[in-house]
Amino acid sequence: MRKGYFLVCLLSAAFVLLISSCASLSRSGVGRVKHYTIESPRLPRGFDGARIAFISDLHYPSLFSVKRLPRLVRRLNETGADILLFGGDYLSSELCAGELFSSFSSLKTTHGKYAVCGNHDLRIYETLLAESRAAGVLLLADSAVCLTNAGDTICVAGVYNSFRCDTASLSMLSALPDSLFTILVAHTPDFSQNASVDCDLVLSGHTHGGQVTLAGLYTPVKNTKYGKRFLRGLNHTDSGVPVITTNGVGTSRRKVRLFAPSEIVVVTLKRER
Repeated sequence: MRKGYFLVCLLSAAFVLLISSCASLSRSGVGRVKHYTIESPRLPRGFDGARIAFISDLHYPSLFSVKRLPRLVRRLNETGADILLFGGDYLSSELCAGELFSSFSSLKTTHGKYAVCGNHDLRIYETLLAESRAAGVLLLADSAVCLTNAGDTICVAGVYNSFRCDTASLSMLSALPDSLFTILVAHTPDFSQNASVDCDLVLSGHTHGGQVTLAGLYTPVKNTKYGKRFLRGLNHTDSGVPVITTNGVGTSRRKVRLFAPSEIVVVTLKRER
């Protein structure tokens, strides 16, 4: 009896969550906006209070459908982000590349829009490169860009294939100036641990937060070799580097989410005093 009662309660809770999630999706294109604050004494004064908006894993179209695309764009603009970052896995169909990236051209930021490849993007890299350029998005493929404000500079770097710690990615990381506060975008959070990354913040996706979980406690498919360690949210590598892993926006394989709501991540940078 107790097991049956527990199962009924669990299913009821899941149903309520699904209904509330769908309602949220209909309003804003995503289930939630997740906020983080990263404090560091290395952050220069010119970027104290800067806001980063980060999305990943759109897998467009998926559960994230065409009707939700303009709502996502509107919600991203409403964040007032100074920097907009994309974490990869943009498309479930290459035919939709133009439609998706043309919508990104209306996204407004102070310091630009930057993207990296996910594992699903490597086979369509040339298409991704062309469409991102047309949308004013700079694709970072084992490369970095310096951003300047009020005479101060920070660095944004991106990994081409975060499933390998190859010469190109490691050389790019080692060439980054130690003096600059550096944000690294790598599609899978495993890269930050595998490569012993030495930077100030890593933003990743790929895991979908599990996409389907049992009350957020048990996750059958994690898409990370580190179990729940980098599955979602804010975590740290062995060397103490903060890694934020987003649940992502879209879905792969099956068009369903359970206890892993789609999200926009907003990071506020603060200079630690």
